Formats: sequence, structure tokens, C-alpha cells
Amino acid sequence: MTMDPILLARAQFAANITFHILFPSISIALGWLLMFFRWRWRRTGDGAWLAAYRFWTKVFALTFALGVVSGVTMSFQFGTNWPGFMEKAGNVAGPLLGYEVLTAFFLEAGFLGIMLFGHGRVSERVHMMASFCVAFGTTVSAFWILVLNSWMQTPAGHELVDGVFHVRSWAGVILNPSFPYRFAHALLASGLTCTFLVAGVSAWQLLRGAAPRMAPKALRVGLTSAALLIPLQIFVGDLHGLNTFEHQPQKVAAMEGVWQTQRGAPLLLFAWPDEQTRTNRWAVAVPHGASLILTHAPDGEVQGLDEFRGRHPPVAPVFWAFRVMVGVGVAMLLASWVGCWVAWRARWAAPALPRALLWTLVAMTFSGWGATVAGWYVTEIGRQPYLVHGLLRAADVASKVPATLIGFTFTLYMALYLALLVAYVTVLRHMAEKPEDASAPGSDQA
Repeated sequence: MTMDPILLARAQFAANITFHILFPSISIALGWLLMFFRWRWRRTGDGAWLAAYRFWTKVFALTFALGVVSGVTMSFQFGTNWPGFMEKAGNVAGPLLGYEVLTAFFLEAGFLGIMLFGHGRVSERVHMMASFCVAFGTTVSAFWILVLNSWMQTPAGHELVDGVFHVRSWAGVILNPSFPYRFAHALLASGLTCTFLVAGVSAWQLLRGAAPRMAPKALRVGLTSAALLIPLQIFVGDLHGLNTFEHQPQKVAAMEGVWQTQRGAPLLLFAWPDEQTRTNRWAVAVPHGASLILTHAPDGEVQGLDEFRGRHPPVAPVFWAFRVMVGVGVAMLLASWVGCWVAWRARWAAPALPRALLWTLVAMTFSGWGATVAGWYVTEIGRQPYLVHGLLRAADVASKVPATLIGFTFTLYMALYLALLVAYVTVLRHMAEKPEDASAPGSDQA
């Protein structure tokens, strides 16, 4: 059977970015959470906060390392699999990636050593500044990466000369129509991924009898933060969806499974999109639901995929990824709100927390990864067949590397990433169960 090299190249890049995004989705928010733990220790003098800071700093370092390693491979793939992209869009993408390295990556890497090993060796003020610079650097890094991604989704501030993109206005490139929504959505996604990780690991520690002073405080911070962030994420997600409906209607049509333009489009809770017949099988729908959400009117018009033949993404992956993202988000809402209510009833006393609650939080430890990856698939698959929406097709900038070579390297990547992911979770579990090994001296007993 002959494999499509372009499809393989897309799958390989998807595998790389799927693995990579797992780690920034934690580290972006975790840097700021570490600042909070340190501030609470300085304010209260309670050594449990210092123990939490030290333990989660080690988790941050582990996460940061894997994020850096996995990010490097993506840069190579621009040259190996998509050389035409930098030839056509390098005038935009190159400087943005350069800004990310100069203003963010160096800031993170430059102060990470002080943050990890400087406590007790430098003044408290210097150490706090180093912690702030690392947290700020992760956020700035996300800023530049999302500027580039948003520009690829809703290009602005450029001009095309002989098929090559040239910057006409950097303000237009940076403040492109979807960037504010995408940036806010990504930061909140990181916050939820991090807070559920903290809550889940802390619940595991309580179940195992590890870190009896540190874990209850970290669990309370993680659970309450998640309960506050999830409704905000739902609100921002709605704004982001409306922006996408305006600028990328074919993506929204795929998300909602709308084939023909119609008024009063139903909201499909479940269906099986069939691209051959261009219909939805076994549909379970809420009448007028999609129109109400997207146009805020029950009889609002929603453009169908038939208006974008040859210019819309594959429907089934976008349709299902969107529902996975929403489904996990609903589970996060229920887990955090019910969890906060149950814990409040127990006065947040660790011995009084029901084991059912702790096991639920353990099960939700990596739920943020599921929602983030699903949302990323909606964004990236939903842009196809374009790399730069409406202007540059993926097929026009792919390399001529044979499918067999792409398939070989794809297999190697998948095996390596699976091994690294298992190693990450294994090490994290060991650190959680032996916090005195992962923390500095006197951690949980400080």
C-alpha cells in the first residue's frame, strides 16, 4: 500500500507537537504557582509552603527539560518536512521564533539555575527575582509562539510579493484578529492543566501517606484554582469560538458538523460525520443549539461545509476532537466544583477528605493534557488544507522526502516519545511518593 508523504509529514509533525505541548502546558502556569508558594512561605513562615515550593520546583525542572528537548525536534522538521514554509513565510516566522529565543528562552534558561540551586546561596530578593524571571520567561515564550500560530490562522500585517510573505506592519502581525483570544485561551488551559496536576499529585500523596503537611496545602491551592479558572475558560472559549466563526467559518462548520448552510442549525451532541455522503449518521441533536451559541440567535445562519469544497479540513477529526475538549472541560468543572464543596464541608482537613474525592482527583491528574491536545487538534487540523489560512497550502510547501523515510523517522519518534512519556510519569510518581528525595533538606518537616 502506497502512503501519502504529505499525510505522513503531517502526522509526524502532529506527533512531535503533541508530545511537546504536554510540557509547556504545565510549566507556563507552574512557574507562577511556584511564586505563590514562595510568597506564602515568606508571609506565613509555615515550612509546608517552602516544602511545596521545593518539591514543585523539581517537577518544574523535569518538565522544562522535556519541553526543551521535544521543542528542538520541531525546528528540524521545518527544514526536513516543510522547507517551502520558511521559504515563503520565513520573513514572518523567522523573526518571531527569534524573538521567542532571545526574550524568553534565554530568560528562562538564564535564571533557572539560580531558581533551582540558589536558595540559601543568594539573597531572598535575588532568589525571588530569579523565580519571577523564569515564570515571566515561560509566559513570554508562549506569547511569541502563539503570535506565530495565530498569524498562521488569521494572517494580517503582511503583503505578498511573488508568492513570498513580507511584513508590512509588525503591530498587525502581532495583534492579528485571533491572537488575544488564542493567547488567553492557551494561558487558561495551562492554568487548568497545572492545577489539576497539582491537585492530583497531592491527592496521591495523601492516599500514600506522603508529605502530610505539604500535600493538603497544595491540594487546596490546586483544587480552588481549578474551580476559579474553569468558568473563566468557558467564557474565553466562547469568545474564541465566535472569533473563529467570523474568520474561519469552515473550521466551525467542521466542529459542528454542518454540511449545508442553514438557519437554526442544531447542536450535535453525538453524530458520525460521513464525508462521502456529506451527512451525519446517528445524530443526537439539540434543535437550534449551534445557531444560538454561534450567532446568539436561535434562527441565526451557519455556513455549511458545502460552501468550502476543497477548502475545508477533514471533518471527523475536528468534530470529535472538539467534543473531547468540551467533554473533558465539563468533567473538570464538575470535579473542581464538587471537590471544593466536599472539601469545604470537611473543613479542608486531610483526614476528613473522602477517599472517593482523592481518587477522583488522582484520575483527573492529567485531564488537562487531554483537553489541551484535543483543543490543539481542533486548531491545527481545522486549519487544513492550509498552513497560512487561505493563502498557503500545506501541499505546496512539503518536501520531496520519500514516504518510506518519513514513515521510518515517524516510527522512531513515536517509540522515543512513548518511552519518554512513561519515564516522565514514572519519575513524577517516585518524586510524589518520596518527596524528601525530590525536595531540599528539611522539606516537609520544615
